[in-house]
Amino acid sequence: MRCQPLHDLLVDICSKFNQTCTFCGGASDNAYALCSGCEGDLPWAGLACVHCALPLVFDGPTCPACQWLPPPFERVEAPWTYNFPLDTAINRFKHRGDRPLGRLLAERLSAFLAYRFDEGLPRPAHLLPVPMAPNRLRARGFNQARLLTQWLAKGLGIPAAFTTVLRVRETPSQQGLDLAARQRNLQGAFALAPGARVAGQHLALVDDVMTTGATAHALATVLKQAGAQRVDVYCLARTPLPAGA
Repeated sequence: MRCQPLHDLLVDICSKFNQTCTFCGGASDNAYALCSGCEGDLPWAGLACVHCALPLVFDGPTCPACQWLPPPFERVEAPWTYNFPLDTAINRFKHRGDRPLGRLLAERLSAFLAYRFDEGLPRPAHLLPVPMAPNRLRARGFNQARLLTQWLAKGLGIPAAFTTVLRVRETPSQQGLDLAARQRNLQGAFALAPGARVAGQHLALVDDVMTTGATAHALATVLKQAGAQRVDVYCLARTPLPAGA
């Protein structure tokens, strides 16, 4: 019995420092399952809009869309753009249920956000997962945004509020729709849960990928109309504009 704590400690040490890289299959030189080479090869975000994190090809604070009409959320924090190999990894987590990979990505997002907080980014009071429609949730079996929120809450020490916002209307798939069509598709899709109070709070929505920002826009609008003081968005990746757009 006296040896058990030492055994647990040794197991913990071995699990942290004998990792295999999830991406290349080689030995990881980090205390997590991602080697420095593969981590450096991920599509890290560069110049981006300070509000919606859209990758920019010019050195300016905002994209034309946010300059013309600022979104209801304050800013989007996304360490990566939605390009290879990260897009493949997110799809493995989202559509094939690869939870260890999802947790790895969440832990790296957590580290990124912790660094941003140290730089002065305000910490939210609560993390809110983007809710999933009941039919889609039953078909997939899990909500990837809820899992990401759960892992981020643990890593950052920020409480999660899983039921503050609800998806109250089923909508067709957003894939293939432009921003205007997505916004029309999401009208009336979200609502504040009965009894939920968000007035005066700084909140952060959590999702896997931001594509056009329509979902974040709809949810942030609901929260701001209910009196939320500030809404941010945390996600793994931001989709760049299509070539030639």
